[in-house]
Amino acid sequence: MPRPAIRHRPFGTTPAGEEVTLWHLASPSGAYAEVLTYGGVLHALGVPDARGRTDNVVLSLGTLDQYAEKSPYLGALVGRYANRIAHGRFTLDGVTHHVPANDRGHALHGGPEGFDTRVWRAEPVVDGDTAALRLTLHSPHGDMGFPGTLDVTVTYALDAVGTLSLEYEATTDRPTVVSLAGHAYFNLAADGGDVLDHTLQVDATGYLPVDPTGIPLGPPEDPAGTPFDLAVPRRLRDTVLDPADAQLRLAGGYDHCWTLAGAESPEPRRAARLAAPGGTRVMEVWTTAPGLQVYTANQLDGTLADPGGRPLLRHGAVCLEAQHYPDAPNRPAYPTPVLRPGATARRRTEFRFPR
Repeated sequence: MPRPAIRHRPFGTTPAGEEVTLWHLASPSGAYAEVLTYGGVLHALGVPDARGRTDNVVLSLGTLDQYAEKSPYLGALVGRYANRIAHGRFTLDGVTHHVPANDRGHALHGGPEGFDTRVWRAEPVVDGDTAALRLTLHSPHGDMGFPGTLDVTVTYALDAVGTLSLEYEATTDRPTVVSLAGHAYFNLAADGGDVLDHTLQVDATGYLPVDPTGIPLGPPEDPAGTPFDLAVPRRLRDTVLDPADAQLRLAGGYDHCWTLAGAESPEPRRAARLAAPGGTRVMEVWTTAPGLQVYTANQLDGTLADPGGRPLLRHGAVCLEAQHYPDAPNRPAYPTPVLRPGATARRRTEFRFPR
């Protein structure tokens, strides 16, 4: 039986002179993953279909310059705080902190120089039948306005059956807020088209309606009877294109957080099931996170292209981002993202591909 394997090659140099490496993880199942040290980007995820054909099921770009200059977080590890913080401002223990606004007056994914723009340190690990890559990042006190020195470890692991897991850990030397997430864009058909004929199921307790700038309006709401009711698999074409729903009109599709059972689950529970047309590939998302942001690539417009030259189109993928709720640092009623000295923030998310 083939053994797990790890290899690497250069992927370019940043304007600051930092060397970027592409790491290739191979599973005995035939699956593979490619991860960049720039932004911790999941550059490729090869998954066999029902006939055994392996294709890359995540959107990517061809060069480091494209990732650095134009990427809408394609495949990146985002932080310190995934999603939005209203007006780039939050108060912790009586002190107000400011994060530079980079999205309609709000801080998105940690600000304009978030973790998606950093070169992470990488260490390959082979443990039995699993190939893994351990990425680490040191974020100093005051980085993008966040308090506390943060030390982060994210481990990508690909096991013998082709499950890709991301294990997150973070520690701090003073109180701070943290929510780390992966921002992969999935298209299980891997055909360069849209995902509107994919079906999506989300195992949620509610969802967060948002204002025109993506900030939650209040507490979670019951999605029953709306296009946000994904308790059973529904074709995306039948939900995200609904012209009668004001929330969908505002965002141009899904860009909303579904609330999952419990706050931080001690063990991963299923959050979502995505299936390509005809069920040729199926992916389940399992996570310990309290929320799942679903984004249907509403802002892609064809100006970017993948490494093969195919344009990246509107609704050409769906992101399933396990994370804290948006603007939770300003919402005491939401599960808390506060991390204090002596504690470790831990999260695990798995992408499983049942056959």
